[in-house]
Amino acid sequence: MEIQDGAELCFPELLNSSCRKSTPHRFEVVLLNIVLSSMSVLTVVLNLLVIISVSHFRQLHTPTNILLLSLAVSDFLVGFVLLPGEIYQQTQCWFLGDLMCSLYYYVVYIVFSTSVGNMVLISADRYVAIIHPLHYTTRITVTKSKFCVFLCCLCSVFYSSVVFKDALIQPGIQNSCYGECIVVVSYIAEVVDLVLNFIAPVTAIVLLYMRVFVVAVSQAHAMRSHTAALPTSITD
Repeated sequence: MEIQDGAELCFPELLNSSCRKSTPHRFEVVLLNIVLSSMSVLTVVLNLLVIISVSHFRQLHTPTNILLLSLAVSDFLVGFVLLPGEIYQQTQCWFLGDLMCSLYYYVVYIVFSTSVGNMVLISADRYVAIIHPLHYTTRITVTKSKFCVFLCCLCSVFYSSVVFKDALIQPGIQNSCYGECIVVVSYIAEVVDLVLNFIAPVTAIVLLYMRVFVVAVSQAHAMRSHTAALPTSITD
């Protein structure tokens, strides 16, 4: 690898294989750190409040709140792991090693997949609550919600393990120099991921909420008609 004269290296002792340090403008670095740090702190604090509230107060242990708790944990990890990792990657050379690089992307992928799964579960929960309100308490229980959350996390871990199998077995295989953190997945994996983590969940959420909206509107019309008919009945 050819290094330009005067370039700062991530690992000066590895002259021929070290990456060069990125040299962005100081204003860009400061702005990026401020924005991402603020988002990270806000995400961590707000989701931590949700986690503590739902976990501490037993009266909040409802099926819906269990799903919200799982989503809050996922979002908390986004603020605690993903955003600080992005700050580190954008402003520094990667000094944590190839294995930590692969594990970082692996954990981020699990968190993202779990968040998507939680949003689908919340949509399904709201669907049952609106469409079948009389059967909601029997069909959706706290135990079933916990099992769905566990199954969602398990599937995310398994799916991420398949996607990042090569990166975990051979960490740093895609890196072109020391001090770089890159994980590249195959084209087929990208297409499958696009379908499973974006197209299918978004389609399911949109269809569920469209059905909920239609039923809610029809129920509102029925209640309005019933209310309008009450004075006539009283007069008769």
